[in-house]
Amino acid sequence: QGQPVESGGGLVQAGGSLRLSCAASGRPFDVYTVAWFRQPPGKEREFVAATSWMDPNTVYADSVKGRFTISRGNPQNTVYLQMHNLKPDDTAVYTCATRKQESVRYDYADYPYRGQGTQVTVST
Repeated sequence: QGQPVESGGGLVQAGGSLRLSCAASGRPFDVYTVAWFRQPPGKEREFVAATSWMDPNTVYADSVKGRFTISRGNPQNTVYLQMHNLKPDDTAVYTCATRKQESVRYDYADYPYRGQGTQVTVST
């Protein structure tokens, strides 16, 4: 199982948009669930969104509902996190994590395969 690799972070003004990508290194994801987590500066890591292959269900944290969209690429070796109407509170290191089970979990510890993270900074 390759480690996921994130890209697409950067600096954006409040109200702007960014799209993060999570790619399986070298081959399609051999997993059932892909999730995004984020860690704001000085705070704990938190769940953002997840999608499961077998159950085409997506789950979002309340803080990003209606603004963020998680989706799968075709072929299924990339997962995207489209972020709109970004706020300064969205500033964080965003990490893609995967697990081989089809059920979505909200705890980072349940995802054994993790990327290095990508920085998203939202300015006022």
